[in-house]
Amino acid sequence: MKKKIIHVGVFCIIVILSVGAVQNPFSMNYISELKHDSQMVLKEQDSLYEEIVARSDSYTEPAIDARVDRVWKAVPGYNGLEVDVEASYDKMKKLNEFDENRLVFKETSPNVHLDDLPPSPIYKGNENKPVVTFLVNVAWGNEYLPEMLKTLKKHELHTTFFLDGSWVKSNPNLAKMLVEEGHEIGNHAYSHPDMNTLTVGRIDEELQKTNSVIEATIEVTPNWFAPPSGSYNQTVVDQAHKHGMKTVLWSVDTVDWRKPNPTEMVNRVLSKVHNGAMILMHPTEPTAKGLEDLIIGIQDKGYKIGTVSEVLSEQRVMLGVTLDDNKGD
Repeated sequence: MKKKIIHVGVFCIIVILSVGAVQNPFSMNYISELKHDSQMVLKEQDSLYEEIVARSDSYTEPAIDARVDRVWKAVPGYNGLEVDVEASYDKMKKLNEFDENRLVFKETSPNVHLDDLPPSPIYKGNENKPVVTFLVNVAWGNEYLPEMLKTLKKHELHTTFFLDGSWVKSNPNLAKMLVEEGHEIGNHAYSHPDMNTLTVGRIDEELQKTNSVIEATIEVTPNWFAPPSGSYNQTVVDQAHKHGMKTVLWSVDTVDWRKPNPTEMVNRVLSKVHNGAMILMHPTEPTAKGLEDLIIGIQDKGYKIGTVSEVLSEQRVMLGVTLDDNKGD
């Protein structure tokens, strides 16, 4: 009887130890790793998985580093593209055959980013990114802003408005309207000076005073600075950088301040638009009248229209491929 009790006791101890070992987090992790490794081995022996791996290189596009160009100054980088083999396999395994439309992609980051570069002016986005933006410098032209905003809203577009600080102080409601419509806001100095001729102290005053009135009026802190008339020097760029802003200029000019014929203005811009174009404009009559034709013409050429931040980001424009891992369900 005593031996029987001892045997039962030993058996219970073994059971308890076994359960404890299984519930132990280290054991659980080990079992999980074994399961994952076994699944990987099975996948790698699967002809479909092998085919996805074999074909994936043909879809790869390397990331492009940001750089300082001799002509264009700072140029942002652009994410690369590669096949997410695991996600693609999961989308195709039910069919058990390769289907290009079910490929899932992921972006790869450059090694050098815009923030890694020394303070430099920026004239355009990456030449491989089919996105353009309008740089709307606002120091006057209030009567044309509503029509421009109406056109942008009609086409569900947002762009970047660079605001003169004294204009914001005099027109707080219009400044608020721009933000309420979802547009990005930049700094255009306070009194529309020739920044290239100013002392360091005056440069700082123009930048800080504008940021302060923008922040107080619409609770936005600008990331971008557009020097009036495009006049700048390295000191201006350096001081803007100290205030947390990158200096942006343009690669295509509407020259709308000369009051050109709207159709001629649109045709001239369309003849020069390119990947990453930053298109300078103002609230003028030609721009207000020609903006819709300009938008349609740019989109017909295959470009997307966005904000300065969108143009200068490294994020890819996905045309014909998807990063959505739900595609194919």
